Amino acid sequence: MATPLTDKKKQVVLTGNSAVAYAMKQIDPDVCAAYPITPSTAIMEEFSSYYADGKVSTELVTVESEHSAMSACVGAAAAGARVMTATSSQGLALMWEVLYIASGMRLPVVMAVVNRALSAPINIHCDHSDSMGARDSGWIQIYSETVQEAYDNLFQAVRIAEDHRVLTPAMVCLDGFITSHAIENLTLIEDGDVKDFVGEFEPKQSLLDTGHPITMGAMTLPEYYIDFKYEQSKAIRGAKEVVIEVGREFGERFGREYGLMECYRLDDADVAIVVLSSAAGTTKVAVDRLRDQGKKVGLLRPRLYRPFPHEEIASALMGVKAVCVLDRADSMSGFGGPLFTDVRSALYGRDSAPKVIGRIFGLGGRDYKVEDAEAVFDELYNVLETGEAGKLTGYITI
Repeated sequence: MATPLTDKKKQVVLTGNSAVAYAMKQIDPDVCAAYPITPSTAIMEEFSSYYADGKVSTELVTVESEHSAMSACVGAAAAGARVMTATSSQGLALMWEVLYIASGMRLPVVMAVVNRALSAPINIHCDHSDSMGARDSGWIQIYSETVQEAYDNLFQAVRIAEDHRVLTPAMVCLDGFITSHAIENLTLIEDGDVKDFVGEFEPKQSLLDTGHPITMGAMTLPEYYIDFKYEQSKAIRGAKEVVIEVGREFGERFGREYGLMECYRLDDADVAIVVLSSAAGTTKVAVDRLRDQGKKVGLLRPRLYRPFPHEEIASALMGVKAVCVLDRADSMSGFGGPLFTDVRSALYGRDSAPKVIGRIFGLGGRDYKVEDAEAVFDELYNVLETGEAGKLTGYITI
């Protein structure tokens, strides 16, 4: 188990998994139910050590599968507890049935998802096929570029999910091995400041509140089911403003402000790449190199993916002439990856919208290098020169 080596400013060196486990210790949820799976295993290993050492008051529920883990989370959250868990890949897939129950019952469970490829063939390394498969399950999805951001995102996710305007479960995603096992510098927040920021959980309703009896998870016939889904859709759509509010407050308190997305050297860019998570860091190196050569290139990194901030992303890209959206997952639709279709839809029908192409990269942990990003920018410049998008979708890094 990694131990934070701190100085007076709480500067530490930690892996992504250790940072997430430490954040969970600081949050000290009422219940944590989990079944470990690579590459998120260390999160629960380290959190269970905090539990064994009496450093948290959490009720730690060890179960026989990830399906059981999320089922236990649902039961605890319905009873009014603050609940957290972590998983990856096949573990998330095994939770599938219960993901929809958690979101449909409006239970603010917070889950760290360490992104890993789905089988077959068996692969334990990074891509986004696990969380992208769950993108329509009604969970908020926040993607992290760095260890610091994964740590910070966990605190914000608790506030966002538990907000009574939202009451929707949330995933905090970080790239398997690339972020989860990488050692990076980060700044910890004092325990007391964490407690003050996340606050005490005040459930809107609880099965244990016998003075106000409620029914949860009951059968709903066609006359009413759509009304439930309408209210759920409104809530997750409204979560966008809460993400902004919480990110701004976090910045005011701790000096690291977060929004819906990051725009890197995008203001005057002719061409841009849109990409999630750790690959943004590699792309930034390419952007800086090409800027030194006088080329106007930029990057847009969505942080919030569900709900999808379509208006803000479209606005950020309207000054750009050509865009390539990079997906670390294939939707198997024959028409590119999920982020590509969402970005292209956001831009569709807008006057002077940039030309948009999509490329799938890095599946199963295949390296994405600075040279790969530079090659994408070269392709975008060719789009500018010819006026044609050429091949609309395809693969790179193969």
